[in-house]
Amino acid sequence: MSIPGGRPPTIQEVARIQDRLTFVYLQHASVSRDANAVTATDARGTVHIPAAQVSCLMLGPGTRITHQAMTLLGETGASVVWVGESGVRYYAGGEPLARSSKLLIAQAKLVSNEKSRIAVARQMYAMRFPGEDVSKDSMHQLRGKEGARVRKAYRDIAKLAGVEWAKREYTPGDFEAGTPINQALTAAHTALYGVVHAVVVALGAAPGLGFVHAGNSRSFVYDLADLYKTKTSVPVAFSVIKEGYDDLSTAVRRAMRDTFAKERTLETVVRDMKSLLLQDEEFPEEEQLADVVFLWDPLAKVASGANYDDGSGELTW
Repeated sequence: MSIPGGRPPTIQEVARIQDRLTFVYLQHASVSRDANAVTATDARGTVHIPAAQVSCLMLGPGTRITHQAMTLLGETGASVVWVGESGVRYYAGGEPLARSSKLLIAQAKLVSNEKSRIAVARQMYAMRFPGEDVSKDSMHQLRGKEGARVRKAYRDIAKLAGVEWAKREYTPGDFEAGTPINQALTAAHTALYGVVHAVVVALGAAPGLGFVHAGNSRSFVYDLADLYKTKTSVPVAFSVIKEGYDDLSTAVRRAMRDTFAKERTLETVVRDMKSLLLQDEEFPEEEQLADVVFLWDPLAKVASGANYDDGSGELTW
């Protein structure tokens, strides 16, 4: 019996997440599928986008997407993010590229133990503030240090760009209420969150299990994104304001895309995630992609797909 619809791409046809385009943004377009590409059609015509080469598809106002397009994006491990003026709302993600649950299990173990959780949080702060010893700092002390250094980073970047800066202000749900620089920062952070979220999902980790942030379905995304803001979204926002723009959000997205490529952001997020969650333990690609399923047992791994009834009518343990 033949199954209708396009053939799903094999894992060998799907690009590694760190080798993909960071994101593609679409608005006022209809998104569909043609073989193993998604198509975007607007008044100017139709473009084909190889689904296996995209890490995150960002759908702006006025977009429609078909079931077949979503199916393909899911099969290729791409994330799909709906974007509006009020910021990102994450509604859908693809099947993780990593078939192994090793990263997810490691993440759950680390975040569920207070000692290991604060150790990972300290590691994150050490990555942001190199040269400082944070090995004994409490979370309260870490937050204090972060606040002072982030304020200084914003002031320094603003001074370098020659842009007047007061403070970060953002009203959720009211993008237009912010000053131009605050709007630019929101748009830039949105792009960064979308790309980081795509990596987290593709590698099979849990976006909601954060170490510094908590209580939100994207806590871990915010944890990771904070590692890169002063090298990506913050300088991009100030640079766009300094250089001028016709369309602020479009200018920011284009500048962020260029910065992601220059800074090799996808590759960096993948490397940092593995380092934080696996503590530099080896995780070869063949293990990540191996489609293996077994049954849990406290003593050993037990093969799945087998009947463990011994014929006595009683459960065997």
